[in-house]
Amino acid sequence: MLQQLVADGSLWPVNGTAFAVTPRLREAYAEGDDDELAEVALREAALASLRLLAGGGAGDVRPRRAVLEAEVTDAAYRPDLDDAVVRLDAPITMDQVVAAYVDNAGAEPAVTAAIEAIDAADLGDEDADLIVGDAQDHDLAWYATQELPFLLDLL
Repeated sequence: MLQQLVADGSLWPVNGTAFAVTPRLREAYAEGDDDELAEVALREAALASLRLLAGGGAGDVRPRRAVLEAEVTDAAYRPDLDDAVVRLDAPITMDQVVAAYVDNAGAEPAVTAAIEAIDAADLGDEDADLIVGDAQDHDLAWYATQELPFLLDLL
């Protein structure tokens, strides 16, 4: 998806699904400020990225979670899905992207293990949930938009 964004200047998230600071997320974390709530949404997006990797179709892509931060105005809040889930009405364009967050090479073993465990974790397997948690414990590295072409060359 990052390659498509760089090549075409836009991308359409799977089913238009994205993550944001929503009213329900604010309610669930009444004590958190905007930065802390944005971090929660980022972690939810990173978990969704892990599910995309587990879904296959990634080809020869290295096992790294990736999340884009974008300024989007047309998003529909979806409280039926999760506290931070929104649906987009249009593709994300490169000029909307603020930054990218991507795992470092050191996270690859944990992400690889989590890819194998994510379905079992979703079904309540506590051991699998711990494996996914190990991947989630790795912080994503921040990249400026103009760094994306170079990042993709390095992957």
